[in-house]
Amino acid sequence: MKTSGGSDAMKRRAGESAAETVDDGDVVGLGTGSTAAHAIRAIGARVDGGLDVRGVATSFASRELAVEAGIPLRDLDEVTGPDAGGIDVAIDGADRVALGDGVADRVRGTDRVVGDLIKGGGGAHAREKLVDSAADRFVVVADPSKETEILDRPVPVEVLPSARGVVADAVRAAGGEATLRRAERKDGPVVTDNGNLLLDCEFGEIPDPEALATTLATTPGVLEHGLFVGLADEIHVGTAEGVRILET
Repeated sequence: MKTSGGSDAMKRRAGESAAETVDDGDVVGLGTGSTAAHAIRAIGARVDGGLDVRGVATSFASRELAVEAGIPLRDLDEVTGPDAGGIDVAIDGADRVALGDGVADRVRGTDRVVGDLIKGGGGAHAREKLVDSAADRFVVVADPSKETEILDRPVPVEVLPSARGVVADAVRAAGGEATLRRAERKDGPVVTDNGNLLLDCEFGEIPDPEALATTLATTPGVLEHGLFVGLADEIHVGTAEGVRILET
């Protein structure tokens, strides 16, 4: 369920802008998707110029691209824990971004919340959430086509293969409809890097992502869902003119 978006030039501007937030000595979370790929290439170019960083890949695809770009890699368990330095910054894309400042606001109580995301179009959201939530700073890269007032795309949910029916029933009880994601070039379903299945869960508009995230997270059989609530620290939106940077 990959999403179409803005021009490649817009994505490149966002990715390259986010890559400039990386400092010498950082451990960097490397996201998945076409916009994050531009950030990985830009970091690789800086590594070629002498930047000293270590990357933590969020998927097989981002690992391959990082190797190609010459970025030294570490496993997540090597950089996290009591005796490790952690992840300094993670850079990742999104399929949908709730933005403010007149572009897209959502009101939760009396607080204006900016930066809630839907991710998982590439099926890597479980590992992405692990890395992005572990980082000291999470920078989102996007183009204007991903902006929205209220999150409204189907939410990808990674489930244990034997739990497909149970989770679909729970999604229906929560007001949604779950569809098994099918592979495009082979018979059968998409299988994640973790060996699980993906359900794309349609809820229509999601006025309270936090509540839905809690419902999905507490459903037995769900490994991870694609609602990223309260995680983003900074959003770089590539446009035809340049880059808009929003802090959440």
